[in-house]
Amino acid sequence: MGARRRWRKGSLVGLTLRAAVAFVLFCFNSPSEAAPIAAIPQKSGSDATLMGIYFLNAKSGWAVGSGGVIVRTTDGGKRWKAASSATNVQLSGVFFADAVHGWAVGANGTLLHSRDGGVKWEPQASGTQSSLYGVFFLSPALGWVVGGAGTILQTEDGGRHWVDQTSGTNATLYAVQFLDRHNGKAVGALGTILSTVDGGRTWSAQETQSSATFFDVCFADSLNGWVVGNAGAMFQTLNGGAQWVDRSLPCVGSCSRLTDLLRVRFTDGKAGWVVGERGTIFRTTDAGFNWVLQEHPAKTSLFGLSFPAAGQGWAVGERGTILQITTK
Repeated sequence: MGARRRWRKGSLVGLTLRAAVAFVLFCFNSPSEAAPIAAIPQKSGSDATLMGIYFLNAKSGWAVGSGGVIVRTTDGGKRWKAASSATNVQLSGVFFADAVHGWAVGANGTLLHSRDGGVKWEPQASGTQSSLYGVFFLSPALGWVVGGAGTILQTEDGGRHWVDQTSGTNATLYAVQFLDRHNGKAVGALGTILSTVDGGRTWSAQETQSSATFFDVCFADSLNGWVVGNAGAMFQTLNGGAQWVDRSLPCVGSCSRLTDLLRVRFTDGKAGWVVGERGTIFRTTDAGFNWVLQEHPAKTSLFGLSFPAAGQGWAVGERGTILQITTK
């Protein structure tokens, strides 16, 4: 709500310095065609730092965070209720394969499973002491988690057994996404982007020429994908990751340092969202050619993001913050 800033991303190769400066000034002052958003705070009932959130649909959602906090809603966030996790470690990610089966991951190899929509949680044996950060399931049986020291674990039986997959890296991995049971991506520190075409039996590195820490990955389809990370890092691929193009966001205006970008979600090939430090919310409606900085009152850092439908999402962050994000 309120004023917004905007720039266009594109190659400056071949431009003179004067033309490049003019290009940047034009893009930051161009008017936006995108409708404004509303970022409405919801009461989480907790002061914990919320690190992850997942909405299965417009009603059912779950958030996790520090101190083993888990909260859930069945009415789109009008009421959030605490659930017992039986742990006090930081939980970093949460995912539900359907309305019943969900998983949460966290520090010291913590892996929790719910079979009743998130009311009760029980531990599963991950077989690792490495902190786990990202979790993704294609079905109640088939899923992956990623974490420290290049950890990638896969289950084919709903988490009763987890198999260690060879990532080929010791870098911490923060996020994982699969488009189907064969094709997936995982991202992490030291510019790491890993790809698999065989369900994770083998993983190969994709080149970015970047040493950024990538915190999240999102593919809208098999070809078009984005990764985001520290110090404004943002990379795009149009060919499934064969080449990644640097679309990192600059520091301009009142910005004193580059903002860490922590989560990215696309609801279709054109509509995307990014959240990060100090309440940062960016939005694109044209497949990332323009990213618009959205102004809203909350200035707490946002660590989790979920969009179950176009124009309706939630973000979570420091001090129990939950924001419902809608387009007007």
